[in-house]
Amino acid sequence: MGFKLLSFRGGTRPPGNKHFTKNKNIEKAKVPALVYIPLKQHVGAPCEAVVKPGDQVKMGQVIGKQMGFISVPIHSSVSGKVKSIIPFPIPQGNKEMTVVIENDGLDTLDDSIKPRDINALSADEIRNIILDAGIVGLGSATFPTHVKLSPPADKHIDTVILNGAECESYLTTDDRIMIEQADEVVAGLRVIMGVLDVKMGYIGIESNKPEAIAAIEKVIGNESNIRVKVLKDKYPQGCERKLIETITGRQIPSGGLPMDVGVIVNNVGTAAQIYKSIITGMPLIEKVITVSGRGVENPRNLLVRIGTLLEDLIDDCGGYAGDPGKVIIGGPMMGMAQHSLEVPVTKCVSGIVVLPKEEVKDEEILPCIRCGKCVEVCPIHLMPLHISAYSLKGDYESCKKFNALDCVECGSCSYICPAKRPLQHSIKVAKEAIIAENKGKASGDQ
Repeated sequence: MGFKLLSFRGGTRPPGNKHFTKNKNIEKAKVPALVYIPLKQHVGAPCEAVVKPGDQVKMGQVIGKQMGFISVPIHSSVSGKVKSIIPFPIPQGNKEMTVVIENDGLDTLDDSIKPRDINALSADEIRNIILDAGIVGLGSATFPTHVKLSPPADKHIDTVILNGAECESYLTTDDRIMIEQADEVVAGLRVIMGVLDVKMGYIGIESNKPEAIAAIEKVIGNESNIRVKVLKDKYPQGCERKLIETITGRQIPSGGLPMDVGVIVNNVGTAAQIYKSIITGMPLIEKVITVSGRGVENPRNLLVRIGTLLEDLIDDCGGYAGDPGKVIIGGPMMGMAQHSLEVPVTKCVSGIVVLPKEEVKDEEILPCIRCGKCVEVCPIHLMPLHISAYSLKGDYESCKKFNALDCVECGSCSYICPAKRPLQHSIKVAKEAIIAENKGKASGDQ
């Protein structure tokens, strides 16, 4: 590529480790005998169960109804019998009410699933389809997509960006989706642009994905209102704020949102799902996931039914390669290590990374030497060393003054710190404390 790659100030370049699955096609994972489908898999209000133990359900049937605007329904990923509804662990570490379904192996479709003529639908009808299909951001943020596509009247949106950066190590989900489902990705972008009445769309892809770039550009052809923007291979290039700044030059103000600068960002997988749900009528009941790392026998890119347990997926990939040291949901920079494999795949899971024991070690935490490296790499231009120090003392008011809430929790500061300080983790604690305090004040005011 003989042109300057787009990028931003700050960031790091951890080892990519994408070679495990980069050239492996998406395959269908085995469908387990039992699925565990949590009633909360998105930002916002959890769903309320509309089934009970003993009920027969069909694939694609609503089993959890939305409770509030910022919420989406939950669907059964198999046909079969509801065995129980119990509190069950989810990837974030807590427990949520979960519908356990015994799979009958028939995949009998719910009667509500019908294809539609995409050209005969209005913008509001498409938003309702997106809502009814339970579609959320599939880049792991899980914000309800119908809400994102319903900006307030005073927010003028002129640009849509699809995030195909996939800068996290090991993960190749978005890469394979763009290569194998380029038509659906671009068609989904057109749908989003139509719903928002936007004339300009971009797809941001890192330079380490040449096949994806070629596949998407081939589908776009000579369309002048959709363009691929090739980005420098750097972490966290997929951060929404940095993606917008890199592609448009616009900077989101502190405490602001993309719509404040006229932009809506969606993941490439989300765009493909929107298009597929419209033309097939099938809700979001499965997603593509990368299972990778030296700790798994056969790394793969898999199309997985929502509710499949991690242990079933790892077995599907040949089991462990040696002694496992850590199993992470997501990538190693922003993912969460799991204490158990009895955790289901939800809409937030983009990958599973299995690290062998020899790659996992506890390192001594040393005093901060004020080298400034965390400041240099912070993509949001914060002072991680100060926010972390105040957080460890419980001084969250000072954290607030240093704009702790603007932290995107990318982990670049912790990765680069020579003293191995728990920068990201302590900043996250501060953010949670500040958010809880703000919610308390809001409740008091009401």
